[in-house]
Amino acid sequence: MSDQSPFRSPTTSRALHYDTPHSLSDGQFERWPVVDGIPYLRTASEGLVALALSELDGGNPDAALVALLTDQDTWWNGPPTDLDELRELVRRRDTVTLREAMTLLRYGPVGDYFAHRWSDPTFLAGLALLEAHWNEPESAFELAGGIGHYARELTRRGVKCISADIVFSKCWLAKQFVAPEAEYVIFDAKDSWPVAGRTFDLVHCQDAFYFLPDQAKVADRLRNVLSDGGVLAVGHLHNDAVAGGAFGPAKTAAEWQTLFPDAHVYDERELRRALLSGERPVQAEWTADPQVEAWAIVEGGNQPRAIGGGLAVPPQNAVLRANPLIEPDGPMWPSERYAAEYGPAATWTDPTSPVAPERDRRLVDLPERW
Repeated sequence: MSDQSPFRSPTTSRALHYDTPHSLSDGQFERWPVVDGIPYLRTASEGLVALALSELDGGNPDAALVALLTDQDTWWNGPPTDLDELRELVRRRDTVTLREAMTLLRYGPVGDYFAHRWSDPTFLAGLALLEAHWNEPESAFELAGGIGHYARELTRRGVKCISADIVFSKCWLAKQFVAPEAEYVIFDAKDSWPVAGRTFDLVHCQDAFYFLPDQAKVADRLRNVLSDGGVLAVGHLHNDAVAGGAFGPAKTAAEWQTLFPDAHVYDERELRRALLSGERPVQAEWTADPQVEAWAIVEGGNQPRAIGGGLAVPPQNAVLRANPLIEPDGPMWPSERYAAEYGPAATWTDPTSPVAPERDRRLVDLPERW
């Protein structure tokens, strides 16, 4: 294999190369593990880095994988992982389903969110946002890509996608179950970015930007990796004035406008309406409207177009299945929290809707091993 790597050190920005098939080095002082093809470049995790490298150097890749699957982000408040359950996951990784894997990882409510994201209103608004400003990208970079829902849509349409997250298990699930054609990297957005110096036709962050630290710095770094004529898209910016309170960290309209002063701005309700109707979404203003749950923005690119096919509907060769959330007597929500956050905006709650069932997600395009 070539020793060249497309990534840079998260501490010094020096170029990294493969010193072994399972590790990256700056040629001087740093080494970073690469497990199942995913570089782990997260700083402030020196002990975990050393453990994974020790297992890899000793010929124990499964033990290194178990070690990295224990990792979580700093705001995780769920239960810790169990080593026996992780060993079971690694042993059965070719036969378990995505949902079984998330159970063994003890994802809890986050697992509900990921398992049913294919039809959640925030995801659909993000698809509509990208489709409205689609610029035929050849390359894409996504920050906080989770388990690869958007990477799946992009790579199936020929886009070379790098998806980054701070949590190894999320990218591992993405590669194993959801979007195997994408490339993945683990790093902390507050550090030097391993993709610094490269540019992409599409740069986006969906349903995650609102909880990132140093948001002004992150916004600038997203712009810095955007190619000339490229599109920057950021979805689901919580409105702190929304009636009933926001489901997560939020800012005022004026604060978001300060971060994205030149952006195309959308109320996410309008993006979903345009997806269902096939029309062009109408832009919004930054206003303290208590009916707006969240905004989405785009910088660069052209004026919006009508939401026709593209990302708005599954590919023609997709195998569609009945949405598992829909029961004969109504929705079967996985939790009260899920129902409260996503139920009111579900696009498929009207069974008499004239919209095509794949467009409103009565039919969904689930991964084969969902």
